[in-house]
Amino acid sequence: MTMNFTPKDNDFASRVTKSFAMQSFMSFINAKLVKIEPGYCEIHIPYDRRITQQNLFFHGGIVGSIADNAAGYAAFSLMDKHAAVLTVEFKLNLISPADGELLIGKAYVLKYGKTLTVCRADVFILKEGIEKLCAAAQSTIIEVKQSDQ
Repeated sequence: MTMNFTPKDNDFASRVTKSFAMQSFMSFINAKLVKIEPGYCEIHIPYDRRITQQNLFFHGGIVGSIADNAAGYAAFSLMDKHAAVLTVEFKLNLISPADGELLIGKAYVLKYGKTLTVCRADVFILKEGIEKLCAAAQSTIIEVKQSDQ
C-alpha cells in the first residue's frame, strides 16, 4: 500500500542514495538500496552467517535495522533537500523467524507532516522463492532542518 506523494526535492533519489552509501553499518551488513520512490523505500540484505543469531536466522537486530532504515528513507524521500532525518520512535513486532536467503524491508509513509512523519515498514524473508512476512514496524521520523552547506 503506497500513497501518492510529491517530493519537495526532485533529486530525492540521488540524495537518498548518497545518504544510504554513507552508512558504514549498511555496508557492513551488505544491505542494498533496491528501490526508492516518493514515500517508499525497499532495502535487501542477503544471508550471511555473521549476522545471524544462535539458530542461524537473521538476528532480530538486523531485522529491526532494515525496518528502521527503510522507514527513515521512505520519509527522507519527501523532505527538503537540506533536511536530515532521524528516528524518534520505533515499534517492532517480530512475527516469524527470519529464516531464509534474503531479508527484504519495504517501507512507506503513512502520514507526512511538517516536522514528524509516520511510516510503516514490513520485513519479509525470502526462502526457496517464497516471500513471507517476518516483522512489522511503525516509526515516527523527524525532519531536522539544516542550513545550506
